Amino acid sequence: MAPLQVHVKHAGKTLDVDLETSLPPAAFKDAIYQVTGVPPERMKVMIKGGVLKDDTDWKKVAPKAGQTFMVIGAAGELPKPPEKPIVFLEDMDESEIAEALSLPVGLKNLGNTCYMNATVQAMRAIPELQTALSTSPHLDVLPRALRDLYNDMSRTTEGYIPNTFLSVLRQIVPQFGEVDRSGKNGILGGFAQQDAEECWTQLANGLKEVPGIDATGNTIAGGRRFVDQFMMAEIRRELKCDEAPEEPSTVTIEKVLKIECNISATTNYMHTGIKDALNSQLDKNSPSLGRQAVYSQTSRLSRLPSYLTVHMVRFAWRRDIGKKAKIMRKVKFASEFDALEIVTDELKSKLTPVSSRLKSIEKERAERRKVRKRTKVAQEASSSSRPAEESADVEMAPASEVVPGDLEEESIYRARELQELEGLADADLKNDFGCSVTGLYDLVAIVTHKGADADAGHYIGFVKKSVFHAKSGDGRAFDEDDEDWYKFDDDKVSVFPKEKLGTIDGGGEDASAYVLLYRSKPLA
Repeated sequence: MAPLQVHVKHAGKTLDVDLETSLPPAAFKDAIYQVTGVPPERMKVMIKGGVLKDDTDWKKVAPKAGQTFMVIGAAGELPKPPEKPIVFLEDMDESEIAEALSLPVGLKNLGNTCYMNATVQAMRAIPELQTALSTSPHLDVLPRALRDLYNDMSRTTEGYIPNTFLSVLRQIVPQFGEVDRSGKNGILGGFAQQDAEECWTQLANGLKEVPGIDATGNTIAGGRRFVDQFMMAEIRRELKCDEAPEEPSTVTIEKVLKIECNISATTNYMHTGIKDALNSQLDKNSPSLGRQAVYSQTSRLSRLPSYLTVHMVRFAWRRDIGKKAKIMRKVKFASEFDALEIVTDELKSKLTPVSSRLKSIEKERAERRKVRKRTKVAQEASSSSRPAEESADVEMAPASEVVPGDLEEESIYRARELQELEGLADADLKNDFGCSVTGLYDLVAIVTHKGADADAGHYIGFVKKSVFHAKSGDGRAFDEDDEDWYKFDDDKVSVFPKEKLGTIDGGGEDASAYVLLYRSKPLA
């Protein structure tokens, strides 16, 4: 639908503004801000019967072309024009297009929707999910909306307005449509802030009926579901009575979408917090003692998915203030995670051979990259220092000539390594497509929370750059030594150096890692 041409009256001036009824009122307020300089947070737009709210239904307002809206509020500094003029893709040369397309797009904040924006960006680190969404012929409402959102994001270089997806999410999960009731004198505000971890869980649950895929990316008709394949872990829980050792233990198997990292006064590292969460004590009735007794519960993972989600339990209920509060403690997380310490003995025996060899191979790969870089630098220095007149008379060696001591093509090494690792990989794990066959993980996405309260603050998404750069047909097009990240602060996207990852460990009200997504290391 074409936007309506309306007028706004402010400080005695009448200004022209476009109103798009397909977008929320927050977008209209932002358009008013562009011409009046009145920030949306201190702006009142008068409509018949009251003030325009961020959740006002345009159908009830029924705006018409040429209508005039009264705007009340003190103007601040007008938004500054861009330092560089806007250039469209069709006017760019190839190098300019490559630079413009190098950053993934962000998502506009539609009023306390940073929790959703950060979660959606983090889930983009699962390329198999986008494959499953795009190849499945039949999808429910939420998966279809997520598929369309990812498709639309891939077709633009500007911050995208996720209005349709947000509407579907609130329809499927009504809690995300709650209104902020923290206003003065009981006045309702816009939509309330929500918990990004809850959004992650609700999205994953909403994707449970998405069909799985095979190794070629094709939909598995009537087979396993995608979430069960790639995101679901299995935990074996054993419960023993501490006060009656002779009482038989009970064993249960549970499917989980995430593992938790408990944070106590002594927790300094993520792996110790995970172990604490997997080992617990509880009181329950003992059939052998006929009374309440203390039981120890030991939990270990019996299946590792390709994508393992870790929840840093940073919010705890405080009775003294009657609400959830943030645990500020600094907890270091790993960019590489060895999960063999938290699996069952049976699974560990299956993972150990390939895991141990892959660690050695990764060291060999890193050494080869160093040798190639040193060789390249030396060759460039040699060619630049050679006089032009001498170089004209030098007979060049054939490109295919191999000098003793030179490295072979990387693809040759990778082929040999893949063959060796596949021989070591457990047959049962290889048949379980979507599980981890190595037990070793790389961190690929993070959702952080900034602030002190669970019901407030700001969420930001981080995704490793390598996720967005596919391999080329003849090797890796992306520099494997580039360990930097993309930071998704709503529609503001920037490069986040790997050296700064330590700044989001926590330790205060600043951004703290809250949800972490690990991807299983591949064999090749």
